[in-house]
Order: sequence, then structure tokens, then C-alpha cells
Amino acid sequence: MEEMEEYIPRLADEHLEFLLKTSGAVYIKGPKWCGKSTTAKKHAKSCVYMQDKMTQDQSKALAKNSPSIFLKGDTPRLIDEWQSIPFIWDSIRFEIDQRNKFGQFLLTGSVVPNDEDNEEREHSGAGRIVPMVLRTMSLFESKDSTGEVSLKQLFDGKDFEAKVSDLSLEDYSYLICRGGWPTAVVHGEKDTALQQVRNYYSVLISEDFQRMRKKKRGTEKISAVMMSYARNTATNASIATICRDISVAGEKKIDEDTVRDYLYDLDALFVKEELPAWNPNLRSKTTVNCSPVRHFIDPSIGCAALDIWPEDLINDLETMGLFFESMVIRDLRIYAERFRGHVYHYRDGDGLEADAVIRTNDGRWAAIEVKLCDSDRIEEGAKHLLELKDKVRLDRHQEPEFLMVVTATNYAYRREDGVFVVPLGCLGP
Repeated sequence: MEEMEEYIPRLADEHLEFLLKTSGAVYIKGPKWCGKSTTAKKHAKSCVYMQDKMTQDQSKALAKNSPSIFLKGDTPRLIDEWQSIPFIWDSIRFEIDQRNKFGQFLLTGSVVPNDEDNEEREHSGAGRIVPMVLRTMSLFESKDSTGEVSLKQLFDGKDFEAKVSDLSLEDYSYLICRGGWPTAVVHGEKDTALQQVRNYYSVLISEDFQRMRKKKRGTEKISAVMMSYARNTATNASIATICRDISVAGEKKIDEDTVRDYLYDLDALFVKEELPAWNPNLRSKTTVNCSPVRHFIDPSIGCAALDIWPEDLINDLETMGLFFESMVIRDLRIYAERFRGHVYHYRDGDGLEADAVIRTNDGRWAAIEVKLCDSDRIEEGAKHLLELKDKVRLDRHQEPEFLMVVTATNYAYRREDGVFVVPLGCLGP
């Protein structure tokens, strides 16, 4: 499913090129159908596809008995879905040491090897095999955002003139449900595009979860956990809260250990990517909430789990706001990665919060609130950001590079108080 008729350039291409110049191998991981194989192939000089049924057994036998021959080929050499032969990891590490060169191998995987498979690996690969997450496509990559407001330029202190986004609330509802799946982006017809994530979800529930463990499981409990996780998107709901939510919804009762087990599987399949908390180490006695915020790696997965369509979101703007926030977080992560930025959230015991805090490796930071379209909530978001700025400044931390409210409105501008208001349809790397 990752092969497409046309290749849409990814922002990760530049990052991948950099990693290949600075490490022996790059391990590209991410959810199924996000374009890992296609992107890796663009950078590879030779390839081995472990999911090819015609050559799979032969490739496994060769990798097991003659790893040096299996790994021989023009570099970078791509080993697609390497987790089906986890023992090859140590051979790759050894080969990198022998060659003493960068950019030798590319590995892709849509499943983290289970504990049993990991026992076949003696070494971590640290210093030789560098991981890289490939997410679904941002709105800039799918050409749904103009990208006229550059996140990097804002970090560099560059202002922007007022901009306009043509995206409507109906457009955003569609983009949330479509997601950033490359096959959905390529196919222009909306019905066809919307069906792609349904196909992904169906395979995820009926096949991928079943492969995770030896004991086969019914889809009822898995579906219940997925639905509850979707209902708690963009919140820091605890395991106990998810269990209660499943019970209240009238779905099959599930204990906390089982939910925890399934959430582990969601991580292993790269289905969710939770947002960690930012702790600026304030000297004040304010307690910082360290719980992660729940997000699927793409908001469309939650829509598929709840059988939500664009018109459903338009009729329930509160739910749409949560999924919109999740889409914003996805795009911020993709954009920030270009300048070595990392995305967090902030919530403290005083009730002060920021939906996203971007921090660069050199200590610079920016705070962002996400508000769908209500002018009062945009005002509230700007107020929270200014309060956070003052709280951090009082503790003698570096001031933020900028404060921003990301919206689903049409105009990008700078308020009199200095806070930027930017439609997601204008935001870019």
C-alpha cells in the first residue's frame, strides 16, 4: 500500500539526508501506509523487501545463514520491514563497524519488535543506527496549507504581513477525517480519500493487533479501547478514566491492566504518539502536570474508530475542536523537526496551560494555544499565553521567541499584545 503512482516530497527528506550523512544506518519507523517504504526508496541505491511473498522465504534464509551476502549491495541499502528478521540488527551493526562509513543502510518498520524478537538482538545499535519517525503528511506537504507563515522564521525573529487562508470550517472537517495518508492525498476524490483511513483501521483491528502477540484476541475489546482513546483525544485522561469511559459507553468492561496492554500495542504499531509535558523547572511552588496528552499519530484514526465523518464534526464543534488540536500537534511536530525542535504541552496546578510548547535544542521556546474559531476562546488563549510568559519570566527563564494561537479561521495577523493568530491553513515549516 505504500507504493504510489507519484512521489510527493516530504519534509522528512531533508532530515533523512542529514541523518545518512552522520550515521551508519537510519531506522525509519512509523504507522503503516504513511509512506516509509516510498520515502526510503527515494534515498536508497538498492532494496530488499521483506514483505514480498515471492522472495520472502529466500531472503530470510539468506539473512540467517549468510548475512554479509544479504547486506551486500549499493548503499544506502534498504531493508524494508526489517522486524520480520530481527536478528539482522546485530549483523547490520557489525557491518557498519567493519565498513566504517556513514549512510550504509536504511531500515523501515511499522511494528516495534516484540520482547521475544528483541532477545535476538544483543546490541542496541546506539551510535550506529539512528531512529527517525515518519508521520503522516502535514497540511503543508499535502498542499492544503499555503505555508506562508513559517514556524522556523518565527523562531528566527522574523515577522510576517497579514495572510489569508481560503480553508473553511467544512474544509478542516474533511482534512481531519481524511488525515495525512499519502494514498488519500494522491486520490483527489473525497469519497475515495475518506475511505483510505477506514481501510487502514479495518486492517489494524482485524490483522495488525492480532500479530502483536501469540494469543489471538477478539476485536470487541480492541475496538472499545480505540473508541475510548478517540473520545479522550487531546486530553490527559488516565488509564482509570479510559476504563470508566468504556463502561459508561456501554461497551464491554475492561480492566486497567488490559487497557494498559492494548495501549502498549498502540505504541508498538505507531498508532498513537502522546504529547509529553514541558517542565521549565519553575522556582515557584507551582505544580506542573506531568501526564502526557493523548493523541493518535493522525487524527483520522480517531474519526475512523468512532465512525465520524466530516458532517458529524460540523454538527459537534466541541469534538471537532479536540480533533483539530490533534491535527495541529501533528503538523507542529513535523515542522519543528526541521530545526531540531521538540513539541510538548504545559499544564500546571494553577490551571494555566498551553496546548503546545516548542523547545529547540539550544533552549529557545515558543508557546501555542489551539482554538477552533470562537473569538472569545481565541481571546482566552492569548490571555493564557501571556500569563505563561510572565510566569516563566518571573523565574528568570529565557523569554519565548513568540506566542501563537492556531485557529481554523481565515486571517493570520499579529495582535496588539504581540500574540500571533494564525490559521493552520497558513502555517508551514
